[in-house]
Amino acid sequence: MEERVLAFWKERDTFAESTRQRQGAEPWVFYEGPPTANGRPGSHHVLSRVFKDIFPRFQTMRGRFVDRRGGWDCHGLPVELEVEKQLGISSKPEIEAFGVAEFNARCRESVLTYLDEWERLTDRIGFWLDTDRAYRTMDTAYIESVWWSLAELWKHGQIYESHKVVPYCTRCGTALSSHEVAQGYADVDDPSVYVRFPLTDGDAALLVWTTTPWTLPSNQAVAVDPRVTYAEVELGDERLILAEALVSQVVGEDARTLRTLAGEDLIGATYEPPFPWIRGAHRVFAGDFVTIEDGTGVVHLAPAFGQDDHEVGVREGLDAPNPVDLQGRFTGTVPLVEGQFFKDADAALIDDLRERGRLLKSGEYHHSYPHCWRDGSPLIYYAMPSWYVRTTVVRQRMIEENAGIGWRPAHVRDGRFGKWLEGNVDWAISRNRYWGTPLPFWRCACGESEAI
Repeated sequence: MEERVLAFWKERDTFAESTRQRQGAEPWVFYEGPPTANGRPGSHHVLSRVFKDIFPRFQTMRGRFVDRRGGWDCHGLPVELEVEKQLGISSKPEIEAFGVAEFNARCRESVLTYLDEWERLTDRIGFWLDTDRAYRTMDTAYIESVWWSLAELWKHGQIYESHKVVPYCTRCGTALSSHEVAQGYADVDDPSVYVRFPLTDGDAALLVWTTTPWTLPSNQAVAVDPRVTYAEVELGDERLILAEALVSQVVGEDARTLRTLAGEDLIGATYEPPFPWIRGAHRVFAGDFVTIEDGTGVVHLAPAFGQDDHEVGVREGLDAPNPVDLQGRFTGTVPLVEGQFFKDADAALIDDLRERGRLLKSGEYHHSYPHCWRDGSPLIYYAMPSWYVRTTVVRQRMIEENAGIGWRPAHVRDGRFGKWLEGNVDWAISRNRYWGTPLPFWRCACGESEAI
């Protein structure tokens, strides 16, 4: 039956006729969000293409002109990873050794490998789509249209470059957008450590909690909430300082409170860093992000590896040293774990803290951690320069427009999509890779910049 229907449509050119008859009618615009054509289509593609077919058919039946033009996503990491597999390589240095120009040529060839299979699937499921005029993101005309869009944003001051902490994949060698990060969260067990930071003035130590011991060698500061009450407690023969509300939870009922003090009284105090390799302020600063829901109310800051940390570092003039290279391995700056992958360095660092009497206690913390949605490797939050579109300037307008959209199911409007709009951050558009649209921003030696 299905074959007869498809043959009937093809014989009478029904799809093309449905658009020809509606020439000049009110348009309903549909440009397919393009699939990447360098892999075979799967059953999940059938489902998405059914949805892409239902709405244009419905609008066509209402008499609207729906120019259903297909497209192919030809750029990006999925294509590069496919070519890496073909070449038996797995890193950016290997790509550069092979030759970027030749690598890109292989990417261009790979993109078109499975095009016929995609078109066969499109026909077989009765998806009405004009693939004869399909756009391809690698074509010059398409790239120039992207350049035009970016140049328009540039003219209106909506594009900028900034040194920010971004989610970075060490395997792929590039930053990821918040949308990409959202696709790769996985539940993991990470170390949970409580570490003593002895104050340089007095006998007490700040008690710091972290689930990323590998960032402790880069510590330059700690943050407290000036409005929170802290307690100096006696535990055995030592004195520890932490948020009063967390004393029993963290150190138990046996701890005796010697005194309480406001967080603002701690600001400016200096302490001995957990490791000796990085110099810096090692001072207590104020932080409005400090919580007393968990931890100790004293937050360790490594400005190279966290957004809040970085903002405090910029505000206080810290130099944000980074002892982890772009492949995620420790450099010689931290000799104890030199050459180790950042996530693998936790054990040795914890052992060293324990041997030197700096570790109060340790355990495991079960939580959701972001991984690269392409290869499953853990992401690292890394301070590096990136280009951004200033999407936050239209955040409120997007929220207002979203309120008037007829979502099905209705809960998505104020739920998943609405929450995403409320948490919108500026869109990181640059990638440190090879097969993609080059950004059209140029700087003159004189300091002037322009978008082509």
